[in-house]
Amino acid sequence: MSSPERVKIVVIGAGQAGLSVAYYLRRFELVAGEDFVMLDRAPGPGGAWQHRWSSLRLGTAHRVNDLPGMSELGLSFDTADRTLPAREVVADYYGRFERQYELRVRRPMDVRSVTNEGPDLLVRYDDLSPQPIEEQQARGFFGRRRKSFQEPPEPKAPRHEIAAQFLVNATGTWGSPFVPYYPGMADFAGRHVHTSDFAEAEDFRGKNVVVVGGGTSAIGFMLELEGVAAGLTWVSRRPIDWLDRQELDLEGASAAVAMQDEAARSGRALPSIVSGTGVPKSRRIAAGIERGLLVARPMFDRIAADRVIWDAHGESPADEVPADAIIWATGFRPELRHLSPLRLREKAGGVTVGQGASWNDPRIFLAGYGPQASTIGASRAGRMIARQIMAML
Repeated sequence: MSSPERVKIVVIGAGQAGLSVAYYLRRFELVAGEDFVMLDRAPGPGGAWQHRWSSLRLGTAHRVNDLPGMSELGLSFDTADRTLPAREVVADYYGRFERQYELRVRRPMDVRSVTNEGPDLLVRYDDLSPQPIEEQQARGFFGRRRKSFQEPPEPKAPRHEIAAQFLVNATGTWGSPFVPYYPGMADFAGRHVHTSDFAEAEDFRGKNVVVVGGGTSAIGFMLELEGVAAGLTWVSRRPIDWLDRQELDLEGASAAVAMQDEAARSGRALPSIVSGTGVPKSRRIAAGIERGLLVARPMFDRIAADRVIWDAHGESPADEVPADAIIWATGFRPELRHLSPLRLREKAGGVTVGQGASWNDPRIFLAGYGPQASTIGASRAGRMIARQIMAML
């Protein structure tokens, strides 16, 4: 292999967090492709949004805040077309953003590892572009086959290396779906489907579906599958904390951010966002509660070949419901596998991060991690991280 390319900064990921950092690096007059390089695994702009299901609209999802500098393009998600799929709108806006600020994102590039090479960080990545698009789609966006949770096969793409002074990891969570274990999972004859694999409600027409999860994705699936699935059951590992308001207020959002920040600073695994905020009752959700659709049962105890089962507990009798598919709307974990050679993970399960920077290696920044995971948090983190890097260059 030839000598690695050398730059000051490598940014991994071109979603909301990565684009925000890149925007502020450009404001400091750094040149993309020369001073810093952006690597993104996706086939096109849009971050994780481009892979969400087609029926999802901006008005029914978490609010998407504008990227810094987006107003200069005359764009805002507040005034975006809500009749179009959210993934199309976000991909379009992010693509225009990349072109306007000449970010020269390299894609599709899959970062395999980051290692410590003395004064430098060595980023090894595969160029996925030679693969036919049909093969990428068959494997699933992140190399996972749609019908299982198998690990991706070894890549056949060319491998490249970049040596950098600083690394900004902005890979988010979409590539690391979380599915909790329950007895009998391997015996289930139906389909296990995670949020990241959900395509459209029609795939479940006439089926008995169990939706697992207590957040907005689970609620969205329940609303979309009503009248499509033959049987529909919602279960949650914790009671749903309904809020008597249309949107999350500042106090609730601030409390959730504080929980994330405290966990990140202590190196613990990050808590669920919804566990710290509750779920606001939009008109659509309130109507679903009223007609008895959005009533979550406690989590089942085990899974059989064609059903889920609640064992008898105290005064609660045993119960079961038939299931042809289980949709696991159980969230994601930060995607940090490529950073494992750096040994940043703590015994408590997380990475110690404060003000966007790793406390174990000041050359490494984690944008969109913990309290920065929201679109508004990612924007603020971009400015903060860019300023810290410039101060050390």
